[in-house]
Amino acid sequence: MKKLLLILLMPMIGFGQQTYVPDDNFEYYLESNGMGNGILYDDYVFTNAIDTLTTLVMSSFGNDLTGIEDFADLSYLDLPFLSVDSLDLSNNSELTFLRICNSQQIIFLNLNNSFNSNLEILLYGNYNLTCVQVDNVAWAMSNWSPDPWTSFSTNCTVTTSIYEYIFDKELHKITNILGVETRGKKNEPLFYIYDDGTVEKRIVIE
Repeated sequence: MKKLLLILLMPMIGFGQQTYVPDDNFEYYLESNGMGNGILYDDYVFTNAIDTLTTLVMSSFGNDLTGIEDFADLSYLDLPFLSVDSLDLSNNSELTFLRICNSQQIIFLNLNNSFNSNLEILLYGNYNLTCVQVDNVAWAMSNWSPDPWTSFSTNCTVTTSIYEYIFDKELHKITNILGVETRGKKNEPLFYIYDDGTVEKRIVIE
């Protein structure tokens, strides 16, 4: 009887392991795409719902990607209009492609995962990203071409200085939190994306 109970409990314990996802928009994205725990806005998703995912493409979502470190098999990560100020991918050793573009917010990116030689990256239009932490500076400089103001280091010092770039801008599109283009609805968060890469979050309350 004791052996039978142990066998029955083991799969339940494995299934119950969870990953902390504090950002509501990121959690909503995961829940809406079948990668949650079925409980919206509880700050957790099941780890085994995300740790085998290989491709992730997101735009205009929350301000914190905590939890992405448990995407153990993630190899393709595309983040246009990224709205986080820092991103640590040092635990994502399977990454082979990364794009971060047109972000006004990001100031720190950690790619020190011991597998940079397998990684193709596209970094452009990230006006406040001045330093990317990497495995090997010489190798990164020879193989990657980020914005001219972005440098590589094995130990970036994160500062809080953000340089403001002012441009004439026009509205490019409006999307919901899933990145789907919309004309806009009341009482839901919407993202106004401009042609210079800036993103404004708005909610019209009725």
